[in-house]
Amino acid sequence: MTISSEDDLNKLQDIGKIVANTLEAMAATLEPGMTTAELDMIGRQFLEKAGARPGPELTYDFPGATCISVNEQIAHGIPGSRRIEAGDLINIDISAEKNGVYADTGASFAVPPTTNAMKRLCRDGRRAMWVGLRQVGADKPIAGIGQAIGKFAHKNGYTLVRNLASHGIGYSLHEEPGEIPTWPDRSERRIMNEGIVFTVEPFLSLGANWATDGDDEWTLLSDPRAPTVQYEHTVVATRNGPLVVTLPG
Repeated sequence: MTISSEDDLNKLQDIGKIVANTLEAMAATLEPGMTTAELDMIGRQFLEKAGARPGPELTYDFPGATCISVNEQIAHGIPGSRRIEAGDLINIDISAEKNGVYADTGASFAVPPTTNAMKRLCRDGRRAMWVGLRQVGADKPIAGIGQAIGKFAHKNGYTLVRNLASHGIGYSLHEEPGEIPTWPDRSERRIMNEGIVFTVEPFLSLGANWATDGDDEWTLLSDPRAPTVQYEHTVVATRNGPLVVTLPG
């Protein structure tokens, strides 16, 4: 999607705020003892009340309204009977559609009580995302996003998962410009066109370099096994830099 009208932007900002508010609502209810299915139902009800449809379910027939990944699971976790426990690391990834436009956001949460290392990982995961977002702007190199995130990760002693990329979004959940690396990639030569819409979503880890298949057709696991966080915003590249549309409000 390339923003070409005020109507396009209004629709994107509307669904962006909906997914952001859904994430905030789910985070506020997250507590030990609840199942991931119960947490997912909170997200589903929030999306439906706002007139939005869950993106993974709509696009890929995913068995849930949101993706909820626990500990060794780092992406595309299926909501179910697994109970959340104190000390767990939970990732919530929410995408949805309204009026023909999609937005995508996500965040990781360490369920108290937790260690200082987990608190630092979550803090730095969000920082890494914003390091990448600050590289967004019309006529800037896409490679700058991954280069900046890579420099941040290396400086602070982290690894990056290198086979889960950011992606274009807008009229569909995944679209051009296709996969966008959030790690240094010398083969990346594309330039951000003005108005292009995509996600920035690095996977920052205490040792994992890859995502591998889990026990079902959806869930991805860290490889090697290590605590890993993901933070994600949907952004528009403008002449004035990044316009983040997935902020709550």
